[in-house]
Amino acid sequence: MDKIDAMLINFLQVNARTPLKALASKVFLSAPAVSSRIDKLEKQGIIKGYNTVLDHQKLGYHITAFISLEIKASQKSEFYPFINQCPNVLECNCVTGSYSMLIKVAFPSTQELDSFIGQLQHYGNTSTQIVFSTPVSHREIHIE
Repeated sequence: MDKIDAMLINFLQVNARTPLKALASKVFLSAPAVSSRIDKLEKQGIIKGYNTVLDHQKLGYHITAFISLEIKASQKSEFYPFINQCPNVLECNCVTGSYSMLIKVAFPSTQELDSFIGQLQHYGNTSTQIVFSTPVSHREIHIE
């Protein structure tokens, strides 16, 4: 990956729908050359996909929370398929510390969050933090 690839990645992180012609003018290449570079970055797995950023609040998901779950290693093979099929799970990370999973969720109400936590407790102890505000929302890594 060279400097031009890094620039393209940074531009695409700001707006993945930027037309090739606009990207090309920013990096001083032709649109076909930019298209080829983006294709190469996708094939290498550096660019894994393109996402739409949603406002969960406006969609009725007023509760965002982080749930720490203490789970035994022997339960992971049962837990992973379960957590993958949960539509309210935004992210699930295997982490170090006294809890082995950190799960980010969004729910319309605390009642629905409570019900989900009850399902998680089948796998182990939980600790939940409800988000009051998000001074820094999701952002990407700036590539030099």
